[in-house]
Amino acid sequence: MEVRVRKEDTPLVRSVAQALGDPGLAAAARSLLKARFGTPTSTGLKSLLASAPLDGIDLERARDPGRRRPL
Repeated sequence: MEVRVRKEDTPLVRSVAQALGDPGLAAAARSLLKARFGTPTSTGLKSLLASAPLDGIDLERARDPGRRRPL
């Protein structure tokens, strides 16, 4: 694989590639890289709302019985 990086980043990229190729380090390196740079997994609306910062927001609303039905 060919990768283009700045010259000062070359040793870092090489060490990352070596860690990914080392059976003893691969799992930990992969986990760290995925946590920082991996694509986020899609979540449902419910979990998205659960993680939203809702402090100080009034979520109460008045009950609306709807329209009255004609007799």
